[in-house]
Amino acid sequence: MCWNSERFLPEVKPSHLLVRVHAASVNPVDFKIRRGDLRLLTGLTRPRVKLLGFDVAGEVVETGRGVRTFKRGDQIFAMLSVRSGGGYAEYASVPEASAAMKPDCISFEEAASVPLAALTALQALRDKGRVSAGKRVLVNGASGGVGIFAVQTAKASGAVVTGVCSSGNAGLVRSLGADSVIDYTREDFTEKTGAYDIVYDVVANRSFSACKRALAPGGVYITTIPGPATLLQGLLTSLFPGRKAAHVMVKADGRDLGFVRELIEAGRFRTVIDRTFPLSRVAAAHRYCEAGHSRGKNVITIP
Repeated sequence: MCWNSERFLPEVKPSHLLVRVHAASVNPVDFKIRRGDLRLLTGLTRPRVKLLGFDVAGEVVETGRGVRTFKRGDQIFAMLSVRSGGGYAEYASVPEASAAMKPDCISFEEAASVPLAALTALQALRDKGRVSAGKRVLVNGASGGVGIFAVQTAKASGAVVTGVCSSGNAGLVRSLGADSVIDYTREDFTEKTGAYDIVYDVVANRSFSACKRALAPGGVYITTIPGPATLLQGLLTSLFPGRKAAHVMVKADGRDLGFVRELIEAGRFRTVIDRTFPLSRVAAAHRYCEAGHSRGKNVITIP
């Protein structure tokens, strides 16, 4: 990100918006980049991402000369590139192509909880899983940030949805549309034979090999954090008929986010916020999220 030294604000490129950020959110990618965990997959090292935060919701205060979709005063939400970040700030430079109008029916805090997680779920199930009506979809990690949107995406597509979570979150997952819930402390979903057309391993704690038996013939396993084995399996399974292994690398896309906005405004998507933290307590927010027990998303409020 470039900075204007005269105003101490992000420089507005021709295709970008200068946004006064009202809220951001914490995603696992934030603290994983901070720790240097994703260097193999993204090529990122900690010094290259000067400012973390990949979800923003706020108000447009300035537009680049090439911007045609938005104007000053518009309320937007957006996902920022994982190679640039910039959400943990009072102002952010947002590519026009990555933004969408904020749904009128939700707050800035709720809107900030949506972009990265909802786009991850949508792009995984739609593009990798080819989800459609009647397909049997299992979401492993159904009560987490991406999981809540994966359940709702699958249900909005007409799929039969099974959520995997703790017993304490079963009610939440059912309320989001899951047809059935598996308590991972009592039952191992991988022992079911041919039960699912799509296994979406949101928490990335079960391998393709472990899940293969649970997949129907031609079924697809999708993970959010592929290791070398999954990358190789994805390549090999793409060459032959049968069960497939795939991974999702989410992309900022304003058109996809506009689709999500329509689902929210139609009442088919809802947000789930676990905790909110002020910008001054980002470190505490990271510690809480790193513990791995968040129920939905955690939001950063920016005064």
